[in-house]
Amino acid sequence: MSASTIATTRHDWALGEVKALFQQPFNDLLFQAQSVHRAHFDPNRVQVSTLLSIKTGACPEDCKYCPQSGHYNTGLEKQKLMEVQKVLEEAARAKAIGSTRFCMGAAWKHPSAKDMPYVLEMVKGVKALGLETCMTLGKLDRDQTAALAQAGLDYYNHNLDTSPDFYTSIITTRTYSERLQTLAYVRDAGMKICSGGILGMGESLDDRAGLLIQLANLPEHPESVPINMLVKVAGTPLANEEDVDPFDFIRMLAVARILMPKSHVRLSAGREQMNEQMQALAFMAGANSIFYGEKLLTTANPQADKDMQLFARLGIKPEAREEHADEVHQAAIEQALVEQRSSELFYDAASA
Repeated sequence: MSASTIATTRHDWALGEVKALFQQPFNDLLFQAQSVHRAHFDPNRVQVSTLLSIKTGACPEDCKYCPQSGHYNTGLEKQKLMEVQKVLEEAARAKAIGSTRFCMGAAWKHPSAKDMPYVLEMVKGVKALGLETCMTLGKLDRDQTAALAQAGLDYYNHNLDTSPDFYTSIITTRTYSERLQTLAYVRDAGMKICSGGILGMGESLDDRAGLLIQLANLPEHPESVPINMLVKVAGTPLANEEDVDPFDFIRMLAVARILMPKSHVRLSAGREQMNEQMQALAFMAGANSIFYGEKLLTTANPQADKDMQLFARLGIKPEAREEHADEVHQAAIEQALVEQRSSELFYDAASA
């Protein structure tokens, strides 16, 4: 593969050529993805984020994968919107163990007028701590998007989940075009986009390729592309889906890296089910962002100290924010891990 091919950023991918990437021999695909990755990123740096559920359960959407949907009985305890001060306390803890971005998720179809002032205060407060901010609140209108941008929100997460063709098999309460419209509002407001999807919902190879094509053919690539493995939860319609083949999941990461060479590709939900060898392959395939901590909204995630131990074995360091020297940032992470190894690091939003 030529240097010019590696450096090319495109927005005109077609299904046939994306499927051809998936169907390459595994080692060839990983070599191509790693070559693209090295052309744009330090291969031994991984961006670290923490995700907190600020409002849990009773969501009116019917997403078949989601334990927070009010349509399914998953035993998840409902929780109202967290107090701003509690959110800021959790953000401070996340910063202390090395996260550079704090993501806040609310189980809403869309934020209400009465909740928006509290949400905006959360953004301002987390920004004041020196962290990047990210939120996922559901569908936004233009005014809400502008207000979040004015408050200082850096990223908005709004996943497409799957391909347009498979989407209605998973969700009926919100259209694909509505999701794309929210992404357009976010981009117009000057914020960065975090958008990806989920593997393991019964989708085909065409659907996996179709999801990546939707993301890669946006006018600007999302800055962050989370690739999730379905976490099967009893009570949801997808609780008995077949497991995703580990090599197929790695292929998804690799193709995402090739199609969106300058995006951070995030190894997201499902990481608790991955052994260290699979995670190492994920980083080889071009994944360079993770969620860090004990919770991903309502499902388990590898503990922070385990992540740091794996990073040390692989020679990987967290990607530091520009205002901090790397050495100082790394030392702070290591010290915080020593001090907090046995402490309760994260508020369990699901059991509050």
